[in-house]
Amino acid sequence: MTPHPWTHQQRTPDKPAIVMADTGESLTYGQLMRHADQAARVFASLDCAPGDTIALLSENNATYAEICWAAKNSGLYYACVSSHLNLDDAAYVVGNCDAKLLVASHVFAGAARKIAAGLAGDLRVLVFGEPERSDDSYESMRDRADAIRLPNSRRGASVLYSSGTTGLPKAVRTPLIDVPPTTPPPRHAGLLKYFGLATDTVFIDPGPFYHAAPLRLMMSVHREGGTVIGFQKFEAEATLRAIERHQGTHGFFVPTMFNRMLQLPDEVKKSADVSSMRCAIHGAAPCSITLKEAMINWWGPVIYELYGGTEGCGQTFITPQEWLRKRGSVGMAPPGCRIRIVDEQNRALGPNQIGAIYMGNGRQFEYYKDPLKTAAAHDEDGLATMGDIGYLDEDGYLFLTDRRAHMIISGGVNIYPQESENVLSGHPAIADVAVVGIPNEDFGEEVKAVVQVKDTVKATQELADELIAFCRARLSAYKCPRSVDFVAELPRNETGKLVKRTIKARYWPAPTP
Repeated sequence: MTPHPWTHQQRTPDKPAIVMADTGESLTYGQLMRHADQAARVFASLDCAPGDTIALLSENNATYAEICWAAKNSGLYYACVSSHLNLDDAAYVVGNCDAKLLVASHVFAGAARKIAAGLAGDLRVLVFGEPERSDDSYESMRDRADAIRLPNSRRGASVLYSSGTTGLPKAVRTPLIDVPPTTPPPRHAGLLKYFGLATDTVFIDPGPFYHAAPLRLMMSVHREGGTVIGFQKFEAEATLRAIERHQGTHGFFVPTMFNRMLQLPDEVKKSADVSSMRCAIHGAAPCSITLKEAMINWWGPVIYELYGGTEGCGQTFITPQEWLRKRGSVGMAPPGCRIRIVDEQNRALGPNQIGAIYMGNGRQFEYYKDPLKTAAAHDEDGLATMGDIGYLDEDGYLFLTDRRAHMIISGGVNIYPQESENVLSGHPAIADVAVVGIPNEDFGEEVKAVVQVKDTVKATQELADELIAFCRARLSAYKCPRSVDFVAELPRNETGKLVKRTIKARYWPAPTP
């Protein structure tokens, strides 16, 4: 069977391809591919040729999927713009990716038109989902087009932007290769092997579709003929109810989602039937041992982990059974993927030695329009780093220690704050925690914990002292915070990553020009 939704359009045209759990909007495979073929014709009529880029600015909805498939089937790049960006940052992304066409939902129609007006050149805007369609709306143009596949097309590719937690987002772009759209990308085989995606998959997808994992997994589910259950936004209880209502079998979650579901009232958790879940995949941000253990205790041994990045230069997988033997690991690299741990002089390190993680699977990528960052991310052997720090144990399992950009240097000693974050997150009073370096006149930096307590807990100096002692009982003292600040809420982006530059800005003086 050819792994492409065209196959399922022919075999099971009335089967739901995507259902939005919170709005009820849906598309069958027949509708998804008919719309995608029509949209591909529209893009071609607007002079979008293979190798060109269209940009997509929208909240999660069913139309998002058809637009991505239209571009994928046309040999186009499709740049998925975060719907959480402000106008300036969204305009930067649209301009940076060289989009010839900006497709926006009616929610972002005003922003899209301002972006187009502010960019030099002729950027066309198409809007969908307006209460009253105009003749030049996306739907009107689509519905007038023939539902006939473009001849001799090759497979397009996504242009995805990094989360931007340390600065402007970086565009990750892979070269287009001369294969038809029906040929899946290399990662597809791994997703099938490790997660068992199939025609009976009901995939719970509460993350933003513009992010790498929710988007790529959705596309893989469609290649296999499963059903994707999407959400306009994540809500813990609504997600649990959707698993039960749709009999979800698979899903992708970030640790913040796990944490919010675990914090629901006991009666809500007990009444939620999640027995249909066979594979709950998590990734995108570090998951503490305490949090993952709690999820396995609740949902059973169905919590799988995927470690990788938007760059797609490598990945690891770990099953719940493996993780229970190797608590804290993100798994092993699959066949065809290499991992090397190196020190600051780029010398290879041995088992259990901490250093920069380099990975390679033969897939090439570039940070678009940034050759210096592209070169800095690669070594002479073609392996690439995403900025993470960690080690391989004697059995080849990878453990993450932190990100290089988050490292604290205190008195010349390197400290990786994720270690103490993992410990502190296990304290029963803590809802969320970030550990950062703050200025210290003698040592350069010192370790501080910034803590969000649970609703029923009072933030006091006694609790701060207790948290420091809790950490010191489990880690070397130099790795532990010397002080604790309490905040109402920590800044996390939509994929669950802590935005540490925002936290650190409270403590470090603003740079002078």
